[in-house]
Amino acid sequence: MTTLAEVTASPSPDLLTPDNCAVLFVDHQPQMFFGTGSGDRTSIINATVGLAKAAHTFDVPTVLSTVAAESFSGPIMPQLAAVFPGQEIVDRTTMNAWEDAAFVEAVKATGRKKLVIAGLWTEVCVVLPALSALAQGYEVYVVTDASGGVSPQAHEHAIQRMVQAGVVPVTWVQVLLELQRDWARGETYLPVMDVVKEHAGAYGLGVVYAQAVIGEHAAG
Repeated sequence: MTTLAEVTASPSPDLLTPDNCAVLFVDHQPQMFFGTGSGDRTSIINATVGLAKAAHTFDVPTVLSTVAAESFSGPIMPQLAAVFPGQEIVDRTTMNAWEDAAFVEAVKATGRKKLVIAGLWTEVCVVLPALSALAQGYEVYVVTDASGGVSPQAHEHAIQRMVQAGVVPVTWVQVLLELQRDWARGETYLPVMDVVKEHAGAYGLGVVYAQAVIGEHAAG
């Protein structure tokens, strides 16, 4: 039990930081989007790109993966690939990315034990690697708004299944702000604000307003 004397102004080790996590994008491809019916697909695309830019802003290791890109599902969405130009994309035959040796080796190469996962579909290509990584000692966070299932029920039941197993559900803005965590971190402040203005909807408009009225360094 913690005593008052032991309480300090320090973050929880459970928090995501640029130094302790990796972000995995699984199967954000045209064919998978065609079958997504759990939410607005444009919103899922926006959240996915927002998450990608969050990872890029903080130089978080990232793994990009597709399934049957040339024979069925099509290429990874160009907006996502554009954030990581030249990065290798691991293409698979397995629905469970964690059963693909190249994918797992790419994850291991990041050296991170906290995995932030987004993908299509939630009930297959997210659940399977999330539970598999969890079983091998990883901490897993699933970005629910950058993922989608074939129906609202499929998506929600998949999230419930993962939560019951120990996966932590998050949103892309939550990840972005958890990585920043202090508005005094000047080296990433303006890039974070750029991501917010471009992808965070009404929050982004609020930043535009604050910067116009208060000044470009209006925080939060």
